[in-house]
Amino acid sequence: MNSTKRIAFMGILLAVIVICSWISIPFTIPFTLQTFGIFLAVMVLDTWGSLLTVLGYLLLGLIGLPVFSGFKGGIGVILGPTGGYILGFLFSTLIAGKLMEVFPKGRVYSYLSMIIGLIVCYIFGTLWFVYMYTGKESMTFVNALALCVFPFIIPDLIKIVLAEYLGGYLKNVYQK
Repeated sequence: MNSTKRIAFMGILLAVIVICSWISIPFTIPFTLQTFGIFLAVMVLDTWGSLLTVLGYLLLGLIGLPVFSGFKGGIGVILGPTGGYILGFLFSTLIAGKLMEVFPKGRVYSYLSMIIGLIVCYIFGTLWFVYMYTGKESMTFVNALALCVFPFIIPDLIKIVLAEYLGGYLKNVYQK
């Protein structure tokens, strides 16, 4: 694989993640297309390429560029109650990418890899959310799931299906 082409695809997919984070419906945890962009990167790139792409996204946000949902950026977003979901993208990318490498090739295994990655992001983000509210308000893990995860399950599954479909096509372009 041509390293210039790989870097170009990483940059394009980083831009896709940023644009997807800007497409937002306000809620306690905003409805965005971020997970679509994350899983699209996982589908197109190898594990390390997608992980570096997501890490680049996080670093842009950490230095203050408005790449997160609601055109926000800075360490305050990461240290806020929803920052665990953003950090969870790293774990999600790593797990889903590695599973795609070890599972047999096929659509079902791609879906399974991304769903497991999504669950990892949900768990990390929800634990962070509960921790951030400890001492401020009464927030149980179940309440946090009801607020931060359950409303997103169906939309996130749809995003995974779309990422697998489009990612399969883009991967063919990428590998040519």
